[in-house]
Amino acid sequence: MAIKGEIIFPGDKSISHRALMFAALANGESRISNLSTGVDVKSTRNCLEACGIEIGNEGNEVVVNGGKFSDPTRPLDCGNSGTTTRLLLGLLAGQGINATFVGDESLSSRPMNRILDPLFQMGLKCESHDGKLPITIKNSDLNGIQYESRVASAQVKSAILLAGLGASGKTSVKEPILSRDHTEKMINGLGVDISIKGLTATVSNLSTPFSSFQFSVPGDPSTAAFFAASAALVPNSEIVLNRVLANPTRIGFFAALEKMGVGIEWLDQWDEAGERIRNIKIFHQALNSTPITIDNIPGLIDEIPVIAILATQVEGKMEIRGAEELRIKECDRIHAICKNLKTMGADIQELDDGFIINGPTPLYGAKIETFHDHRIAMAFAIAGLVAHGKMVLDHPECASISYPEFYDELERMIQ
Repeated sequence: MAIKGEIIFPGDKSISHRALMFAALANGESRISNLSTGVDVKSTRNCLEACGIEIGNEGNEVVVNGGKFSDPTRPLDCGNSGTTTRLLLGLLAGQGINATFVGDESLSSRPMNRILDPLFQMGLKCESHDGKLPITIKNSDLNGIQYESRVASAQVKSAILLAGLGASGKTSVKEPILSRDHTEKMINGLGVDISIKGLTATVSNLSTPFSSFQFSVPGDPSTAAFFAASAALVPNSEIVLNRVLANPTRIGFFAALEKMGVGIEWLDQWDEAGERIRNIKIFHQALNSTPITIDNIPGLIDEIPVIAILATQVEGKMEIRGAEELRIKECDRIHAICKNLKTMGADIQELDDGFIINGPTPLYGAKIETFHDHRIAMAFAIAGLVAHGKMVLDHPECASISYPEFYDELERMIQ
């Protein structure tokens, strides 16, 4: 068996959320192609439609008629999407919308105080269930603030900046390490005034709506990571990942692969709407250990589950630290990774903020508990490629949250 072929990925999930939100803010008809097909992005679309934004489909384009928000007549169901919840809290607070946010059991257990605290400081009136969903926001006059975040979080930063577009005065966010900067790039690309100085981003009140736009969403690097890992793990494999987003804040996984000795060739590159896009060739080579520290985490936080799978096959000890944020994702991903890899026979030690893996160790087929988490499901599907015996995922369908076509595409690449 080997993994071979070429693949083009659905639109990046992070950018897809933001493209819909900025199209909703824009004046007139915007067109977005290659939007993510994942359930989370559909949650964002549904919430915006509930707030009076007209969204339709024409061929492979999503057409958004923006600029006119209204109070929803029903609770905004964010499903399992933390990005939908956190970014829309900021966006709708800035637009003076009255709304109640709800979600599924997993989302309702996740803390939202990182978002609510700065919004409170800006003047937002809201009610929450001890900092968790359901959350009700009320039409409030927001004032700009200078906020220094204790964590590097693109969701915190984006929520504050989106709220700042509807607040009086200037709104600044400073973070300790640069997190994903898609929001800043999109604001700048749309001609809206934004200042970036070091780790601080500043916006002003959006006095008039910006113009509608056309945008093609680049391929999702977090999804590409699973296929890159498959080629890295399976001998004699070679694949080409086409049209992958190569934003510097999103390619930490590929930098880690290079340090681990994976064969990588960076092929064509070009820019679209301020974002770097590349074609990448991945091929199998012997793997070496490399530490993953807190400085690396913002650039590869979503890829840590599949990095853990790779770590079981490297020579020596591999330590991943500074990743405590994984405990408040769709599930406690640190626990999920450690529990399932132990079941498969890996030598792994769970830590408060990560884990230590000693390799290489053979992996054995087992029943995997996905915890209804799409990244856990996809990571352990990749583990199954090198496992001895049968692998069973208890809820494989949860991969559709980000990539409904995942299993079909993986099957196509196996030769």
